[in-house]
Amino acid sequence: MKSLSKNTVACAISLATAITTANAFADTQITVATVNNGHMIEMQKLTPDFEKANPGIKVKWVTLEESVLRQNVTQDIANKSGLYDVMTIGMYEAPIWGQRGWLQPIDASGDYDEKDILPSIRSGLSYDGTLYGAPFYGESSMIMYRKDLVKNAGMEIHDHDSWDHIRDVAKAVNDPSKGIYGICLRGKAGWGDNMALVTTIANSFGGRWFDENWKPEINSPEWKKAVSFYVDLLSKYGPPGASSNSFNENLALFNEGKCGMWIDATIAASFVTDPKQSKVADQVAFAQAPQEVTQKGSNWLWAWALAVPVATKHEEAAQKFIRWATSKDYVKLVAKDAGWASVPTGTRESTYQNPAFQKAAVFANAELAAIKSADPKDSTLKPSPYVGVQFASIPEFQAIGTTTGQMISGALAGAMTVEQALDNAQKAAERQMRQAGYY
Repeated sequence: MKSLSKNTVACAISLATAITTANAFADTQITVATVNNGHMIEMQKLTPDFEKANPGIKVKWVTLEESVLRQNVTQDIANKSGLYDVMTIGMYEAPIWGQRGWLQPIDASGDYDEKDILPSIRSGLSYDGTLYGAPFYGESSMIMYRKDLVKNAGMEIHDHDSWDHIRDVAKAVNDPSKGIYGICLRGKAGWGDNMALVTTIANSFGGRWFDENWKPEINSPEWKKAVSFYVDLLSKYGPPGASSNSFNENLALFNEGKCGMWIDATIAASFVTDPKQSKVADQVAFAQAPQEVTQKGSNWLWAWALAVPVATKHEEAAQKFIRWATSKDYVKLVAKDAGWASVPTGTRESTYQNPAFQKAAVFANAELAAIKSADPKDSTLKPSPYVGVQFASIPEFQAIGTTTGQMISGALAGAMTVEQALDNAQKAAERQMRQAGYY
């Protein structure tokens, strides 16, 4: 009987290894929970590319509104239910859940190039130097405005204008009879909805969520002045039903040409300048976020990131998906499919260094400047004990921010006064912090 050659044995082993690897992912389905934003919808569209490169792994999508997503993934991870293999979370959850041992560290080995991720984004998604969320896109906030309307009104907008000047511009361009509103802002209740914006306004008016002893300051003079300004501004010069509008609703209004100004996430810039989506794409200009008594904390910092809960039964497949969706190659894939102006931004230095992106994205420099100027460790005029610009990075904030958002949205809708809203939020926050043992 002939003995097998070394080459034959080697081939057999290689074949067996390949079969074993393929079988490891045979009929593996990973469930990805994400938010219903434009870049996530593009990711779903490109999923067949991932599945083709990874035979045996199928991706099931659960796409939810922002506030519903947060509720679902928080409940799932706290209960270790394992409903989702990949979760879309942000800079609030990643370090807290990483510290609690609820998330698997991101596999950033090999050619993933973790150091290419913008430092502030990487830091915000890490705990103790370990990355627990891979950024899909990052953002700050800035002014997006109709330069034709502003010019016709005899007004100008500059970087870091005062909120008082922004109010004057909103008044000048406001023309409801033609379906044009001076300004569109978030009004929908939620710690990541209206409170993302309102906190930056409060910061710029000199407010903070907590003093140095963790006592809430939601009904402070600074907060009252900021929220009164916000409610008055949006009530006079905003669209009807503003208390129901968040990112997607205002994006639709702006793209229809109904907003003179919109102060929101920098990530929107690629949508409002896209002629396929925006009727006013050629009339959009940008400026850095407004300030009042301070520039500190006047523009937020956020990243939507993909993370792996410890309860997943498909960690290896989940990590493969995340590496694909947050890689340099994925950015190139989107550029090939939809153009360089449509790639997810705010994550990698290499994107901003790419001449093709710079040429296509008229917003690139303004976006990058906003992201780099936001400092989560120094976001308030008075000293504060927390990290975060538009949130405080403590577990209790989610409940506090949600309640405060509900109260302020109620004030915007006319259900209560600003003073009543902030007093109610203050009482709820004090109760929450006492129960948590902060004081």
